[in-house]
Amino acid sequence: MATKTKQGIPGHLNNEKWLPVVAALASGLYPVIFYYTNNYSLINSWKHLGFFIVFFLVVPVLTFLVISKLFKTPKLKKWDKHILPFLNIFSFFMFIQLCLYAKTQWLFSSIIFVAALLFGIYLYAYLKKVIAIQLLLVVVGLFWLFPTIKTQLTYSSQWSIQPDDIEEVVFKKRPNIYYIQPDGYVNYSEMDKGYYNVDNTEFWNFLEENNFKSYPDIRSNYTSTLVSNSATFSMMHHYYNNGFNFTEIANAREIIISKNPVLDIFKNNNYKTHFIAEISYLLNNFPEMGYDACNFDYDDIAFITDGFKREEDILKPIEAFLDVDKERSKFFFIEIFKPGHVSSKEHETTGAAKELELYKKNLKIANKRLVRVIDLIQERDPEGLIMIMADHGGYAGYDHMLEIRKKTSDRDLLYSAFSTQLSIKWPHGEAPKFDTKFKTGVNVFRILFSHLSEEEKYLENLQNEGSYTIIEEDAPKGVYKVIDDEGNVTFEKH
Repeated sequence: MATKTKQGIPGHLNNEKWLPVVAALASGLYPVIFYYTNNYSLINSWKHLGFFIVFFLVVPVLTFLVISKLFKTPKLKKWDKHILPFLNIFSFFMFIQLCLYAKTQWLFSSIIFVAALLFGIYLYAYLKKVIAIQLLLVVVGLFWLFPTIKTQLTYSSQWSIQPDDIEEVVFKKRPNIYYIQPDGYVNYSEMDKGYYNVDNTEFWNFLEENNFKSYPDIRSNYTSTLVSNSATFSMMHHYYNNGFNFTEIANAREIIISKNPVLDIFKNNNYKTHFIAEISYLLNNFPEMGYDACNFDYDDIAFITDGFKREEDILKPIEAFLDVDKERSKFFFIEIFKPGHVSSKEHETTGAAKELELYKKNLKIANKRLVRVIDLIQERDPEGLIMIMADHGGYAGYDHMLEIRKKTSDRDLLYSAFSTQLSIKWPHGEAPKFDTKFKTGVNVFRILFSHLSEEEKYLENLQNEGSYTIIEEDAPKGVYKVIDDEGNVTFEKH
């Protein structure tokens, strides 16, 4: 048991031998806890844990010990009492900056350096009290971290169990299937009205000329990429099961990338599966790769990242993968992260009007990329089934995405968030007679598998077509259905 000084500070903080170690640990412990609490689903891998222990704890301890010993030499001894206070403050706030922004910025770094220097020179005598405060933050932080970890450890995947034997479905039609997901691409039935008023005729004409059938009034069931895709690839509703924050739910990346009913069904039918993405967003926590091929190598993904820093040209890997195992049927999940949506955070928004203008610019970029990908696929695989379906809407009319958590009865505003484009090029133009059942993402693959297997029995277990969000303002907090099965605005607590 540690002894205490008269000031109530643990005795080992006054032990000069241990002070460099304690100062180093104090500078890194709270930032680690803070980062894990706020980004758990991004970093819930053993590789991340090892990295954070080494980078935030081991490296600072070794650095503080070496520098502290160096400053005890005769030439530097006069600065000895200043160096640990400087290192502690500088490291602590540099770690905090890294945790907040997933990068360092020269302006903030310069301010931190100057502040740490001034503290080291003039306020060095307060180091032990600062360390005590940092350790107190650690204790407080643990109270926030433990519930997050408990949620993950007690996670149940029962919600994804299918109500029938669709996972044993056998395909009678076996075209190569290309699921192209442009982020935030709004349905053509919404884009020329409401909060958008965008003339996208050129692209709609391109789809029509290339024998795509577009479906009006299609919606996502959820509000963000991970949350929406988790339901789509599971073909079941999770209702924000154990959601961590606005954009994430428990095990979302593992569901989408590692194992899900859709992926299992393709594998059971001997399809070679491919995940092709422009950015590494779905791979940030190094989920076990369930696809047979991917254009990203985990060794190239940073441990601290938001997944949006590095962008890949997806044409080359698509072309390369088309040339491999030509005799085998293939499934491609292709992510295009344009046109996107308004800012996801309130402090980053430029306002609804400017956010819409940025969306329009990104829409043009998305159209060019979609045309290039579609042209490549049609050139190399004219008999392929190409499905374009977005993950959610672009949120035009909102200042930022979190405003979806305010209760509203504004139909156009809700459809701005949930409306998604769905266009399919059916081989030989042979769309199934039951394609009128397409309404929301959760049932798209079930309908597709019914077509490929020529078994309409799987349509008997279509899930409800509601669109859901978490509400935090102007109503009791909870998960609400805000658009019903028929596309009408509603407000029903789940």
